[in-house]
Amino acid sequence: MSNKLTQSVINDKVWAACDTFRGTIDATQYKDYILTMLFIKYITDVSNEKREDYLKKYDGDVERVERAMKHERFKIPKESSFDFLYENRNEPNLGELINIALENIEDANRGKLEKVFRNIDYNSEPNLGQTKDRNRRLKNLLGDFVGLNLRPSNLEGNDIIGDAYEYLIEKFASDAGKKAGEFYTPKNVSILLAKLVEAKAGDRISDPTCGSGSLLLKVANEIGSKNVSLNGQEVNGSTWALARMNMFLHEMDNARIEWGDTLNNPLLREGDALMKFDVVVANPPFSLDKWGAENASSDKYNRFHRGTPPKSKGDYAFITHMIETLNEHGKAGVVLPHGVLFRGSSEGKIRKQLIDENLLKAVIGLPANLFYGTGIPATILIFDKNKGDNTDVLFIDASNEYDPGKNQNVLNKNNIEKIVSTYKNWEAKDKYSYIAKREELLENDYNLNIPRYVDTFEEEEPVDIIETQKEIKELKSKIAEVETQLSKYLIELGF
Repeated sequence: MSNKLTQSVINDKVWAACDTFRGTIDATQYKDYILTMLFIKYITDVSNEKREDYLKKYDGDVERVERAMKHERFKIPKESSFDFLYENRNEPNLGELINIALENIEDANRGKLEKVFRNIDYNSEPNLGQTKDRNRRLKNLLGDFVGLNLRPSNLEGNDIIGDAYEYLIEKFASDAGKKAGEFYTPKNVSILLAKLVEAKAGDRISDPTCGSGSLLLKVANEIGSKNVSLNGQEVNGSTWALARMNMFLHEMDNARIEWGDTLNNPLLREGDALMKFDVVVANPPFSLDKWGAENASSDKYNRFHRGTPPKSKGDYAFITHMIETLNEHGKAGVVLPHGVLFRGSSEGKIRKQLIDENLLKAVIGLPANLFYGTGIPATILIFDKNKGDNTDVLFIDASNEYDPGKNQNVLNKNNIEKIVSTYKNWEAKDKYSYIAKREELLENDYNLNIPRYVDTFEEEEPVDIIETQKEIKELKSKIAEVETQLSKYLIELGF
């Protein structure tokens, strides 16, 4: 029987480590400390195992070992290792020692980890308390992780650490609600979207609002190959750092994750032009206010030539950015609120233009309460630059297909498979999906509200009046009998 560390064991252990901070500071803050320490522990253990392997290989020749270690994925200065930090856990300046260790790791791995730890401060009094309390929490945190042997030879599978990282990110999102949920797309929604865009090996893939990178990784996982180019941009600095670490833990070292505002300063560029992709996916913030509409008319990349979305709702700004970054045969999938299907004014004009250009391929309605922080139902829009002569649009109403949950509803495996198979087989199913002709979209004035196309009305069974009257008569008779009996009991009791 194998004693290797399993996924469930490591998930439980790292989640239990959160007790060091839980109830003291908000999960949106302490998640960074937990996830960063997991990252440091992992790369330390990997480095230690590699060093021991080389010592055996080169018969203890330290000089040859050090030369070999310089070619490893990560370089860990001795004073920056988890082991060093644990040995010095009783030092009065423990927070400062951890900060210095992180700076040195950045410097030693500048091409991979530059600026990744700049948004986290283990010596922060506002977040971690005054010196005595801070040192106690940090000492406990080191103690929580010291017993975890994360050496590759002790792990049940190659992706176990990356998957534990994903597990923690999802748990933080569900545990903390809206604030933490902003950076995470529910796992099964990501899986669904990844299946719908049908990426393949060799594709160049982008997520312009990548959060912690989970959606990008789900798309890569569907491909089942490391032969893929992952590219993302994230506006929040600490979440961008999580995405960078997340990519490395999933051995996607060549992923390009930029830090900045995609709509106002797109950084996924080649020279002076926007990068073009085979697949673009996103779950952008719903109806983002103050997204930068005032700058749209002067956009140097001319992304908003179809019109400028309203300044209080950035949904179509993200859609148009995604489409403008597709190559000639590219496909995009985006999760947004239902308002994008029917709102008028400038959004209606953009929607009309996208349909007239034959870019819209499918509209999929999802159940309510799937997302952290909002109970509203969402929709997935699939755009395809390679539709050819097919001008039809597939509508799927999956709003009633889910497993109810305590805090969030969940798409189960069968729900996902039904949506995907309906989409791939291009099927019309009674009360579930409908293939709309271009003429029907025009007749509806380009309104894409799903009930206009998918009729889910269920007729009520006809009422048998005679049978119902008979049942009412029988009930009245029984009530009379009970009342008579009750009166007898009350008389016997003296009432």
